[in-house]
Amino acid sequence: MALTKQAAIDMLASDDLVGLGMEAHAMRLKKTDPRVATYQIDRNINYTNFCTEYCSFCAFYRPLGAKDGYLLPFEDIYKKIEEMLELGGTGVLLQGGLHPDLQIEYYENLLRSLKARFPTVHLHCFSAPEILCIAEVSELSVEDTIRRLMDAGLQSIPGGGAEILDDEIRGKIARLKCTSDDWEMMHRTAHRLGLRTTATMMFGCGEELAHRVNHFERIRRIQEDTGGFTAFIPWMFAPDNTPLGKKVPEATAVDYLKTLAVSRLYLDNIDHIQSSWLTPGVKVCQIGLQFGADDVGSILIEENVVFAAGVRNRTNEGELRRIISEAGFIPAQRDTLYRSYVLK
Repeated sequence: MALTKQAAIDMLASDDLVGLGMEAHAMRLKKTDPRVATYQIDRNINYTNFCTEYCSFCAFYRPLGAKDGYLLPFEDIYKKIEEMLELGGTGVLLQGGLHPDLQIEYYENLLRSLKARFPTVHLHCFSAPEILCIAEVSELSVEDTIRRLMDAGLQSIPGGGAEILDDEIRGKIARLKCTSDDWEMMHRTAHRLGLRTTATMMFGCGEELAHRVNHFERIRRIQEDTGGFTAFIPWMFAPDNTPLGKKVPEATAVDYLKTLAVSRLYLDNIDHIQSSWLTPGVKVCQIGLQFGADDVGSILIEENVVFAAGVRNRTNEGELRRIISEAGFIPAQRDTLYRSYVLK
């Protein structure tokens, strides 16, 4: 039986960390291969830091005209992918700020050039706010925008831009960004067109526990209707160098593990839950494998957004395999869509 909202709030407020972890872990072992925990080798490429949204939690964006703003030349993106392939990578996560001057043709040309040069690389690109921005700038419907991007080579969509899917919180931390309904509409449209997407949540940004559960409920409802989410990825707000960071208490490792565990229990219709190392660190990520997670994400190779917020955590394939093994699982490299994994 699915958790109720009140039961989820009570769990998040509970002091029984171990009991919560055990319950979530039991569900995880039934949900996915109990022997294996997975990871991915891909590269996160932030093609521009120009953005018009001015989110209070972001230290990465730059306004148009800023001297330290950039739009990567295609050749620089090619070099980054070549470096990723040398490390055994299989995909790229391409995303950036909301650039008001880039129309659909820019993104089509980029995707087509990447597919022509790197036909085996999976293109997991452009968050919901980016796609909504592309549609608006190009005077297209969201459906037509996604169709054209798919025709150019887009293969799946990351869950970025969700933060907390509750407009009471979004109005405080990202008032210019898309609404919760807009984010949901984009993902439902992508699912209807046959694209898989991920779902994310950034917590610790001043929300209450009920707001987190509202987020879980929206994700669960979308998944009930479409089945289009491959995974859910919760992560903690990185406060340094951000306006918001001065106003909210920093989330703790205990808070992260409880939220991870409740996400596994609440989102019983999503197969994969990812334990993050980027903001909580590798050790907490490893513990997350006993709190409902079956995946530790990607080595990333490059990450610029939370790096700008002062996060300096880094890892590599060897370390991810080690923490998986020491947690009692067989490490397996997967692809972006979790369709296959390789035991080494």
